[in-house]
Amino acid sequence: MHKIFPDARAALADIVADGMTLMAGGFGLCGIPEALIKALRDTGVKNLTVISNNAGVDGAGLGLLLETRQIRKMVSSYVGENKLFEQQYLSGELELEFNPQGTLAERIRAGGAGIPAFFTKTGVGTIIADGKETREFDGATYVMERGLVADVSLVHAWKGDTEGNLVYRKTARNFNPMMATAGKITVAQVEHLVPAGEIDPDAIHTPGIFVQRLIHTPDVAKAIEKRTTRPRAAA
Repeated sequence: MHKIFPDARAALADIVADGMTLMAGGFGLCGIPEALIKALRDTGVKNLTVISNNAGVDGAGLGLLLETRQIRKMVSSYVGENKLFEQQYLSGELELEFNPQGTLAERIRAGGAGIPAFFTKTGVGTIIADGKETREFDGATYVMERGLVADVSLVHAWKGDTEGNLVYRKTARNFNPMMATAGKITVAQVEHLVPAGEIDPDAIHTPGIFVQRLIHTPDVAKAIEKRTTRPRAAA
C-alpha cells in the first residue's frame, strides 16, 4: 500500500466531506498538524465536528477553520485561548461538548482500542454527568463516558517511515498517538521521512498499521502560543 502523498491537499482530496467528524492532534499549538489543517480549510468542507483538546488560537491551528465557519461542533477540553471561539459559542453559532482533559484523552484512547464506553469518577455530581448513566462500584459512583472515533484523524509526528510508523518528539506527542489509532483513516504529517526499516522498532510510538497516508513537511512552521522572555542580563 503506497502511503506517501505529494502534499496535504492531495492527501485529503478524496477523504473529507461536509458533516464528517475529524480528530486533530496537538496541545495548544504544540504538535498540531498545521499543514493538514490549512489544506482542510482550502477544501471548503463545512459542518465539521472536530475532536481536539482545544481549538488553536486566533489565526492559527484550528482557529483558521473557525474563521471560515467550517466547524459546527467542537469536542474539547480547553478553549480559553481563542476569542473567536468564545464569540461563536456565546452567540450559538458553534456547539461545544466540554470534557475534562483526562476524560477526553481516555475517550479517544478507548475509541482507538475498540472500547465503546467506560466508567470514571471524574465529573460525577457536576453538569458533566447530566443525562449520562451512572453506576456504583465498590461504594463509589461512576459516570459512563463513550469512546470516540473519527472519520479522519490528522496528526503530526517528528519522524515517520514509508510504512507509516511514527515517532513523536517530547511534548508534541500529546494527543497525537491516541488520535492516530481512533481514526478510520489517519493522515500524518512528518518532519523527517525515512525509508522503511530505518526506525528502531523499540522507538516507534504509532505502528504503521494505524496510518493510511503521510506527507513530508520538513519546514513546517511552529508557532509559539505565548512567548515569554526575561530581560537579557547586562554585559
